[in-house]
Amino acid sequence: METMVLKKQAGVSRLKLFLALSRTPHGVLDLAAPSLSALLWLGTFPPAPIMGLGLLTAFSGYSAIYALNDVVDYRVDKEKFQGSGLPGARQDLDSVFARHPLAQGMLSYREGMSWALGWAALAAIGAYLLNPVCALIFLLACFLEFSYCRLLKVTYLRGIISGLVKTSGPVAAVFAVDPHPSPLFLAILFLWLFFWEIGGQNVPNDWGDLEEDRKLQAKTIPVRFGTGGALRVILVSLGLSEALSLLPFWTLPQEMSRFYLVGSLFAGTYFLLIPGYNLYRGKSSPDAFALFNRASYYPLAMLAVTVLSWYVDF
Repeated sequence: METMVLKKQAGVSRLKLFLALSRTPHGVLDLAAPSLSALLWLGTFPPAPIMGLGLLTAFSGYSAIYALNDVVDYRVDKEKFQGSGLPGARQDLDSVFARHPLAQGMLSYREGMSWALGWAALAAIGAYLLNPVCALIFLLACFLEFSYCRLLKVTYLRGIISGLVKTSGPVAAVFAVDPHPSPLFLAILFLWLFFWEIGGQNVPNDWGDLEEDRKLQAKTIPVRFGTGGALRVILVSLGLSEALSLLPFWTLPQEMSRFYLVGSLFAGTYFLLIPGYNLYRGKSSPDAFALFNRASYYPLAMLAVTVLSWYVDF
């Protein structure tokens, strides 16, 4: 009986390692972004089969992309750990279960590759069933993620690629519910979430890894421009994201409730601007992680604002 319990516990522990490889807690939050974009464009919920397939596909896609990041960065992450020792406790969502379990030897490279490819195959199939354009976007996102990882020691401009990858899911979600969406809406959506990713996710996360990246001679915005330059990029990006979030009120074909405007201002202020201001004051890694964590909930907050705006007006 005791042996069976131990085996069961070991199975659960290994599952957590695979979930850590895909950064599943963060990936689940990321589902809010494609949901937000689809519902914002439609102005209502899509049919249940489309919604179910879309959520499964998005979850598979995020699981594959995050795992691909660790698979491609395997040697770099291993070098990072050898140079600095095992990472200490971090305060970001990406380290809930374990940080880079592949590089730490908790999972084999073959296991990591199989996990990533399995989710990628499922995501590609689901995306094709929704709309072949979605499948093309997903494959492009995989290529961009691979390029992002390989450019770590080449150029700090790789951060732009991070923004392209993060916006691919929301853009694909729009095509999943409408094969002919408005180019203007797609442009606004892309820029809105692109600047959210740069200011609320990519640069703050690189700020937290600043010392490790310097030792590796990695090319990131904080390494290239210092914390002062990184802070300017963050604050400008967060401000642009907040401003762009308001534009759907005037550009979507359907009439929107004024609750959307108020909710957007509140969500942007609480989840982006306040932690951004705290980082401006503190200029520390904990402040950068705090911004990263709170900004991760921003798409979910905007999803709630969008749905509530269908029922609340004033």
